[in-house]
Amino acid sequence: MTTTKDRIRTTHIGSLPRPPALLELLEARQNDEPVDEDEWTETVAEATRAVVERQAEVGLDVVNNGEQSRVSFNWYVADRLSGIDGKREQELWADLQEFPEYAEETFKTDVIDLSMQPVVDGPIEYTGHGEAEDELEEFRDALKTVDIDFEGTFVTSASPSIVATTHVNEYYDTYKEFLFAVADAMQAEYELVAETGMTLQIDAPELLTIGQTAVYADEPLEEIRAATRLHVEALNEALENIPAEQVRLHTCWGSYEGPHHLDADLVDLLPEIYEADITGLSVEQANPRHQHEYRAFAEQPLPDGWTLMPGVIDVKTNIIDHPETIADRLERVADAVDDSTPIVAAPDCGFGTQAGLGMVDPEIAWAKLEALVEGAEIATERIY
Repeated sequence: MTTTKDRIRTTHIGSLPRPPALLELLEARQNDEPVDEDEWTETVAEATRAVVERQAEVGLDVVNNGEQSRVSFNWYVADRLSGIDGKREQELWADLQEFPEYAEETFKTDVIDLSMQPVVDGPIEYTGHGEAEDELEEFRDALKTVDIDFEGTFVTSASPSIVATTHVNEYYDTYKEFLFAVADAMQAEYELVAETGMTLQIDAPELLTIGQTAVYADEPLEEIRAATRLHVEALNEALENIPAEQVRLHTCWGSYEGPHHLDADLVDLLPEIYEADITGLSVEQANPRHQHEYRAFAEQPLPDGWTLMPGVIDVKTNIIDHPETIADRLERVADAVDDSTPIVAAPDCGFGTQAGLGMVDPEIAWAKLEALVEGAEIATERIY
């Protein structure tokens, strides 16, 4: 990642609002309904061009394709991996189990059924080269059409561990065997992205949310740390041929509006996360549950050469964060890290991580990103 140390640049975390026409096609594909391929290609291309254009209008420095053609930040891999067939109902996360009536309303979407998990019943291999190459080509075409000299571009990809923790394993003998099989398969996608010269963003919320899962909800902190270490080990194996300077990682406490009262503390898991072979780290800092956790970076300093991408706008509320509030969040993070650490302002998470589940109105999402750019300018004046 290339960064400046005299200005706070801006980016986002991957998914951006999709147009209604594209959501309709995504829903049809999810329901195995016939979709005209020419219509699909044209609709995705237009949506990608529009989202790149909108990022330019907002003034973001580091941009992507908004994940327009993906049904979900993690479940898109079901179309790119072999061995996945069928679905099974998933167990609610630990914090939501205490509020079951609310939980029923949390993950409703017309496009994807988030109460179900894809099932792995055969050997995992990467079969999505064509689809991934099409997505990259659409992004490159959009960049040429918009013809804006962005400071950087990135492409997201699901971490081995988010795939393993959100897909049901009914084939491999152990979770570890399953996890590393996924890592071996996803390595192909990571390297495909890296070959373009763009920054690869690994989406790995489970590095902080593993304690929320049914398996680890009652486990002591050391067991959760051990699981995080295993997940980082699998990620590093998948990244072995990619320079760390080309990789940034996003982790969070789950991009959903819920109680979150059982979330792990950031300071407890940062040492494990710091073992990842990356140079950019994105972590929520606008989430009301975790706004105090900027102090974790003073207690557990970032590795030398890393860039911090603090989340400074909330993605679960339609309140437009005030630019001065955004600047305050950036300033306290800057005070907590070493003076040499570059900071890139970002949202807490994506605005469309699951197609059709729009917690934030699309136009308000863009207004929030405009506020992000303004807040970063204010913080730059204060800090530099």
